[in-house]
Amino acid sequence: MNYAQIGPIAVYLPEKCETIDDLKLEHPEWELDEICAKTGIYARYVSAPDEFASDMAYKAASKLIDGYDIDPKSIDFILLCTQSPDYPIPTTACLVQHRLGLRVECGALDFNLGCSGYVYGLSLADGLIRGGIAKRIILITAETYTKYIDSGDRSLRTIFSDAATATLIEASEQHSLGPFLFGTDGEGADTLIAYGKGMRPESLSLKPRHRRRWKSSLYMDGAELMSFTNSKIPPLVAQLLDKANITKDDVNIFLMHQATKKMLQSLTSSLGIPPEKAPIRMEHIGNTVSSTIPILIRELRESGELNPEKKAMMLGFGVGLSWGGVLWKDSWSAGRSDRL
Repeated sequence: MNYAQIGPIAVYLPEKCETIDDLKLEHPEWELDEICAKTGIYARYVSAPDEFASDMAYKAASKLIDGYDIDPKSIDFILLCTQSPDYPIPTTACLVQHRLGLRVECGALDFNLGCSGYVYGLSLADGLIRGGIAKRIILITAETYTKYIDSGDRSLRTIFSDAATATLIEASEQHSLGPFLFGTDGEGADTLIAYGKGMRPESLSLKPRHRRRWKSSLYMDGAELMSFTNSKIPPLVAQLLDKANITKDDVNIFLMHQATKKMLQSLTSSLGIPPEKAPIRMEHIGNTVSSTIPILIRELRESGELNPEKKAMMLGFGVGLSWGGVLWKDSWSAGRSDRL
């Protein structure tokens, strides 16, 4: 049987990088040193006014194809995770397939998930490969959350960042990915929601849990999301360990969605794992939603902190409410460099 293997990862970041110093000049009244100390974020990337999810997805996928000498004709499927698509119709993945010049026999699918999206995307790719439907898949994450955020929104503007990643998922005889576990609680849909961006008008939409303090179309209840994370992720970890018949000590590194420093420190404490097992790498890039885990993987590959001897657990959690986890060994990175 063929199994899914996570291959090379390419990352695209917009040209504009907005730092804490930039925000201090624009909003000297904001308590930015205190805010950044809690979030752990000192710089974020902002897509250009004429740059959208398909543009960034195309750029990330092009870097992957060109940088690793991948034959475009060998790609059987594109999976594209985004919550900020160019259009409600057509599918963004179809636009990217055409721009990349992939075969018309190539499948293309969008799926709408945020912080748990990379783990979900890996499971979709794994299913396509195990089912014999595809052998080579490009999994793309692309978000332009900053377009949902008002410039005066002190809460969201200091956290969210735009980015895109492209991961090559290939068929392999080596079983390095799995098992997977997932969870969903749609009752928490009102904790992170974008108003007026779909068919349902705001007058008929779910109401925010608390007063909306800023003009952003995006609303987030940060305190509720932290409570959700601390209540749902420790049981998920325990269930995943039980399913794999291993213990927490057998996991060498926890690759968590990079939400904020405060949230990850709280979750690490709840899980009872040492901080060195749960790297935090968002200081100069921000919360890139579905792109945080692949960006983290690329950075850890570059630093040599990932190798086939280390068992990793990926954990995605957030908007939906949605969460997912998977165990993984990075068999691709042995003797390789991932510096794109």
